[in-house]
Amino acid sequence: SITLKEANKLISAVMKKAEEMGVKAVVAVADRHSNPLSIQCMDDAYIASYDIALNKAYTVTALKMPTTNLKKLAAPGGDLYGIQFTNGGKIVIFGGGVPLYDSLGRLVGGLGVSGGSEEQDTALAEFGGELFKKGL
Repeated sequence: SITLKEANKLISAVMKKAEEMGVKAVVAVADRHSNPLSIQCMDDAYIASYDIALNKAYTVTALKMPTTNLKKLAAPGGDLYGIQFTNGGKIVIFGGGVPLYDSLGRLVGGLGVSGGSEEQDTALAEFGGELFKKGL
């Protein structure tokens, strides 16, 4: 799994990017088992963003796919339509979450970002995923 040190370093980098974008984000990292490892909130971030970011990190590790992929599958008529009503309502079906893989392609955790628009959250999560892939 991703370590606490790596998670906090990743969160710090994503929050710095969010600040540059003018987004007040909440950034969460889950371990490979979908358990919360670290979560941090920028000043004045939306209170609701806490649970959303945490659940995005859960979703991407539990389902091993970015939340943007799940959005398409969970749309009406999609193969996973209604999935957001499972797992105690913890499944998030809109952008802002990416799974984190090690250099061998093994799932080691998940990153969830909430606080901006879906486009901003997705950009921040993808930024963090790429940064992690490159070794921070």
